[in-house]
Amino acid sequence: MAHRWQERERSGAPRLTDVAVLAGVSIATASRALSGGGVVSPGLTRRVLEAADELSYTVNPHARSLAGGLTSVLGLMVYEIDDPYFAEIAGGVIQVAGEHGWSVQVSHQDREAASDLAGVRMLRGQRVGALIIAGSGYRDPAKNATVNAELEAYAASGGRLVAIGHRDIGCDAVLPDNVGAARVAAEHLIALGHRRIGVISGPDTLTTVVDRGRGIDRAARAADVEEIVWAHAAFTRDGGRAATVRLLDSHPGLTAIIALNDTMATGALSVLRERGIPVPQAVSVTGIDDVQVAQDLAPALTTVRLPMASMGRQAARLALRPAGGEPTVREVGHELVVRASTAPPPA
Repeated sequence: MAHRWQERERSGAPRLTDVAVLAGVSIATASRALSGGGVVSPGLTRRVLEAADELSYTVNPHARSLAGGLTSVLGLMVYEIDDPYFAEIAGGVIQVAGEHGWSVQVSHQDREAASDLAGVRMLRGQRVGALIIAGSGYRDPAKNATVNAELEAYAASGGRLVAIGHRDIGCDAVLPDNVGAARVAAEHLIALGHRRIGVISGPDTLTTVVDRGRGIDRAARAADVEEIVWAHAAFTRDGGRAATVRLLDSHPGLTAIIALNDTMATGALSVLRERGIPVPQAVSVTGIDDVQVAQDLAPALTTVRLPMASMGRQAARLALRPAGGEPTVREVGHELVVRASTAPPPA
């Protein structure tokens, strides 16, 4: 016996109306069951999903957007998408989103408050159903306030909001231990006997840099190490190269370099190699993050592991759960990974 949906012309794609008729439910119920946007009993949900499968019906997020609702798209804001740190976070987010039937739209920002603001507004315009903002906040409260006001407006409109890192905003968050990670890196070098240590770092306008710097300062004070010199540059490989050149030219007696991320550490290693300075025989190098390529560098990089992919997965699970209650904050740990790029200083 033919169903009513079979009587329509076969040339068109199946519609939500067809799914609702086949499942024996209202259009509203079918929509809620397919989007996960409301309370529908497991039995009705199963009927709707079976009908959608039989019809080969797929939800059209763009149509939902035009209708005024939020889409089953998770917005992810990152800095330097080609930075392995953010790439690994994105991989974790995409994995969990896919498990829940959501897609991910990535917005690449430029570590500037104006760029952050534009990214949030763009994703809001796309009516993403959840938004994860990954990366550092700013030392300047005014810069944070402008971006956070837009994020809070998004959350107030029904969107789910999660931060990875310190953003000075009351939302669910996944927080890496940046202070502890940097302290462990410095303590490792100090324990090896290094007392003339340079730090290559991203811009000091970022809270991540402030937190990691605090960790290094604590380790140095505890060991009465006074000669810690800094060079700031972009949080990139080229930035690492530029900062290392400045350190070596101004402080040729340094025996160790702490890079505040592994990407900058790769830049440091390349400069040392070009200058014929052996690592670790003359200068030791450490990073922070433990991106996948760290173990494949020459020499393999000593670093402090942060669980980036896990951070992305945790943030996505928070973003896709129902809203309600006090914000959840999940702190993640760190682990020193000693490889071939560090050794005691030359005698």
